[in-house]
Amino acid sequence: MKKVLIPLVLFIGLVVFLAVGLKRDPREIPSPLIGKPAPAFSLFTLAGDTKFSPADMAGKVWMLNVWATWCVACREEHPVLVAFADKNQLPIVGLSYKEIQPQDDAYKAAFETKLQLARERSQVWLQRHGNPYVTSVMDLDGRVGINYGVYGVPETYVIDKAGVIRYKHVGAVSPALLAEKILPLVMELNKS
Repeated sequence: MKKVLIPLVLFIGLVVFLAVGLKRDPREIPSPLIGKPAPAFSLFTLAGDTKFSPADMAGKVWMLNVWATWCVACREEHPVLVAFADKNQLPIVGLSYKEIQPQDDAYKAAFETKLQLARERSQVWLQRHGNPYVTSVMDLDGRVGINYGVYGVPETYVIDKAGVIRYKHVGAVSPALLAEKILPLVMELNKS
């Protein structure tokens, strides 16, 4: 009897485990950073030699969008962000992610050269596709992305007035996601 009961219990446990997994949205990857302060950084902006830090947004609810010129899904989401930014409902900061790839000839060049190449490539891309960002910074080596737990691009974070991450979305932002999840959250966060 025990020989039949143990495999049956294991089989039922496996079925329950798989059933729970099938109901989950693969784009909603839980982040250990939800409810914790956004990791600090200070990076050069695309606009010039100035730097941006999340501390610059203190007292504001804002969105951090991780993007790259080489990202296909970023092209899909970009018109949505441009249209959303036109409504001025929430400041969006862009994080241009790993723009200088190891296969680039300039990879071994000096930092200033890499910075200039990344800046130019990103600026041209935003000129072609529109610029939804109040500012965009360059994470050349991906260290800031690692601190934020970036799995891939695009990724979007909503950060509250106190600098705490309140929401993370992996993948392209859609109009439905903005309307159903992000804007209600932003309205709630702006009340406090």
